[in-house]
Amino acid sequence: MAAHREAAHRKPKQRLFTGPAARTAATLALAGAATTTALEGAAQADPRPTPAQVESEADRLYHEAEVATERYNGAKEAAAASEKALDALRDEAARRTERLNTARDALGSFATAQYRSGGIDPAIRLALSSDPDEYLERASYENRVGDRQAGALNGVRRQMSHIAQLRARAEDELVVLASRRADLKKHKDAVRAKLADARKLLATLTADQRAAYERSAGAAHGGSTARAGRSAPRSSVAAPHARAAQAVGFAYGALGKPYVWGATGPFSFDCSGLTQAAWRAAGVSLPRTTYTQINAGRRVSRSELAPGDLVFFYPGVTHVGLYIGDGRMIHAPRPGAPVRIAPISEMPFAGATRVA
Repeated sequence: MAAHREAAHRKPKQRLFTGPAARTAATLALAGAATTTALEGAAQADPRPTPAQVESEADRLYHEAEVATERYNGAKEAAAASEKALDALRDEAARRTERLNTARDALGSFATAQYRSGGIDPAIRLALSSDPDEYLERASYENRVGDRQAGALNGVRRQMSHIAQLRARAEDELVVLASRRADLKKHKDAVRAKLADARKLLATLTADQRAAYERSAGAAHGGSTARAGRSAPRSSVAAPHARAAQAVGFAYGALGKPYVWGATGPFSFDCSGLTQAAWRAAGVSLPRTTYTQINAGRRVSRSELAPGDLVFFYPGVTHVGLYIGDGRMIHAPRPGAPVRIAPISEMPFAGATRVA
């Protein structure tokens, strides 16, 4: 009996893993140790990003803000077009309603005159007339007037139908306008959020680091060798025609002016706002956004570039500058970086357009 109790309390002999089982056990042990280390690391504070990492992330946020800005510009242009179309429909409906009211008044006067005449049967009126010839002449005239009034009545009906159609189109345009205004707000909120995130990130840098970043404007935005100021030397390459020269001259005059998203001048610009304003000064109307400006002229290759050409960057065509020759452009880089001269090689080239 004692031997049985001793056997019951004796610990079973452990067998060592060998072969594949041993390798599996070792893998599980290492994984457990790695998990424990990772959990302990997560409990500690994340390492502070380096200034270079902060600047790189700020550049990314600024670029995303620029993408949202161009979408905002497009939504704003579309909303303005809807407002203009809606106003035109309402004005036309008002004009037609005024003409309808005039026609109704004329019909009302005719009906009143008929009522006052008593609506007597024509045969009775002929019998009672002291001058049958005069009556017949008047009856013929009234028939002609009646024909004209019938035409006027049909005209009123047509006008009422047109007005109903105009009002239906106005209602449809109102729905479109509401959708475009919603898009406008969405893109505006996106721009503001990206810029706020970038400012918050840059606030973690020292004053000297922020100043250095602002001077460079980030390589992704073409700022490291850019020059700002109206005293910048002109390109040695002549513009191909007078309008291009005027556009380039305007861009030189804008050097040093601040970048403001959604702005088209004269005191501040975003990238497509600057190119639009430059060509507007030359008497040419460009569309508002980068992705529409690229189709506003004849495409040219990088080797064909001439002063006044529009140069576009990044996949999706989200940035634009005005080429001035010698491999350089004038552009509005981003918030905090004013209008300046920069080499076109410092951003991913997406294409170029020559404005007629």
